[in-house]
Amino acid sequence: MTTAQQERTAAAPHGFELSVASGLQRYSVQHSGLTLTSVFQPIFSLSHMRAVGYEGLLRAHDPFDRAVSPIDVFGEAARVGDVLHVDRLAQVLHMENFRMLGAEREWLFLNVHPGALTDPYHSASLLANLRRLDLSPRRIVLEVLEQSADDVERLAEAVRQFRERGFLIALDDFGAGHSNIERIWQLNPDIVKLDRIMLSHAAHRADVAAILPGLVALLHEAGKLVLIEGVETEHEAHMALSCDADFVQGFFFGRPAPGLADSAHAAECIGELSERHQSLVDARERRMANRLAPYLRAFERAAERLAAGEPLDEVCWNFLALDDAARCYLLDAKGRQAGRNVVLRADRAAHETRYLPLTDAQGANWLRRPYFRTAIAEPGRVHVTRPYLSINEAVPCVTLSVATHIADRTCVLCGDIDWFDDERF
Repeated sequence: MTTAQQERTAAAPHGFELSVASGLQRYSVQHSGLTLTSVFQPIFSLSHMRAVGYEGLLRAHDPFDRAVSPIDVFGEAARVGDVLHVDRLAQVLHMENFRMLGAEREWLFLNVHPGALTDPYHSASLLANLRRLDLSPRRIVLEVLEQSADDVERLAEAVRQFRERGFLIALDDFGAGHSNIERIWQLNPDIVKLDRIMLSHAAHRADVAAILPGLVALLHEAGKLVLIEGVETEHEAHMALSCDADFVQGFFFGRPAPGLADSAHAAECIGELSERHQSLVDARERRMANRLAPYLRAFERAAERLAAGEPLDEVCWNFLALDDAARCYLLDAKGRQAGRNVVLRADRAAHETRYLPLTDAQGANWLRRPYFRTAIAEPGRVHVTRPYLSINEAVPCVTLSVATHIADRTCVLCGDIDWFDDERF
């Protein structure tokens, strides 16, 4: 053993053993007949195209060198009332091994049981170990696990104190168990980790996939960075890109390992993925443009006829005769709907009876709608919204709009198109 190794061994907590495997030095510790050690799963920034952090994960083996699930380790600890001790033991082990890796700027993500955060001994022990290892609290991201807390106010106060000391706080497994929107308001984390189950559902259901970008946007507006965990396939990686997540974690990008991620390989992987994703986005935009083309032509002709003085009921027929055209309507310069919706097909009228209180839109105020504001801001040009949920039937739609002059007044002609889209990244 070298002098440096001897110094590190002497500095390690009592009971920790230093071993060398595959050229890597790492610590292990014996607990309840098991050998415990650490592996680290990289967390990548999609924008930086490199690992910005590593989550410390426990690995356990029995005396016959058979792997034991960490779930079983903590399950047994819970059975005998030893969870907080094992929680602290795992954190010290991860900090020791992370320090051995020589990472200079990356974060270390540590899973922390809510009960351990509110334990005064845990706080003192954590800070003491960081000082001993010369690790700044700013290098540590405390992941608050999704287990329930007996006293949420006490947990929130403990989280606040850790943050004041320089730690970052992550809310783990958002969307599962007790990790929900209320938990975000209570704990005010810096990073929110979306649970894998949300990504799994989104990969198989278009309606759930449509929610993810909005959820990420909501978290961004609340000042939270977003990490999507459990990314295992390229399809799921494209979904993470499409919803504008900040960070990703999962087997597709990097498996848990004793050492650091290969930075060159990570940059190449994320770079190639981003190029393929942009190609998919471009192709989807072209398909949308092709699909919209006949609607745009019919709508532009309707606007020309309307400006020439023809009645609304007559100018919209060609547009409404197209398969997915839903309705036309006219707004005044203040966003007020001047008359009823113009609907062509009888089956459309029958369908709308489920939303009978919404069918009469005469006098409705659509001033807040983007399609009105963009049309008023740039008159004479047809504007196209992104797909959104129509209030008329609670279905996805795209709205075409154009500001035009009828006699001496400004009006905005609008046309809605049903936009059911099963395409997913």
